[in-house]
Amino acid sequence: MISFLYVPFPADKDYVAWCRSLVSRKLAASINVLPATSFFFWEGELKKEDEVILVIKTSEEKAPELKKVVSQEHPYRVPAIIEIPVADVNSSYLRWVEEMTAR
Repeated sequence: MISFLYVPFPADKDYVAWCRSLVSRKLAASINVLPATSFFFWEGELKKEDEVILVIKTSEEKAPELKKVVSQEHPYRVPAIIEIPVADVNSSYLRWVEEMTAR
C-alpha cells in the first residue's frame, strides 16, 4: 500500500528545493504543495503563519525512513508529521509509487 504524509512547512522557506530533494532521494513518489494560513499557540502566544501543506505520497515501506528524514531536516523545532494510511488505491498508481520509491 501507500501512505500520505501531511506536513505543514513555512511558506518563506525553500520548500521547492526540499521537495525536489525528497523525490530525488526516492523517499517520496510525489508531493502536492497547498497554500495555507495556520493559527496556533506557540510558547504562550497565538500565532498566524503563512505555510504550505505538503502532501507527500510514498510507499508504506518507505514511510518510516521518510518520517525520520522529515523530522531531522524540517525547519520547525516541533514539525507536524502526520501519516495517513491509504485504505484503497488503484493498482496502476500503487505500482508507480512503489517504483518511484524503490532503491
